[in-house]
Amino acid sequence: MLRSEVLKLYRSMLRVVRRIPDKSQQKELIEWIRHDFTANKHLEDEDAIKMMITKGKQSMRELEHLVHLCVKKLRAN
Repeated sequence: MLRSEVLKLYRSMLRVVRRIPDKSQQKELIEWIRHDFTANKHLEDEDAIKMMITKGKQSMRELEHLVHLCVKKLRAN
């Protein structure tokens, strides 16, 4: 169950990043996301994994907000 939640979060973050018009920023964020998920791949404690999922969801909300602002600003210009 936790594995599917982690994978869902990972894919969602990558989808959000694809909306960024600047390809270099996309690449940088994809590397950041991959690094963070890979760095925590070793976690086995269920509570630690749940905590990281919660942090990931918070980061996802922040990322969505920033991408929304970025796209909105580009459309206004």
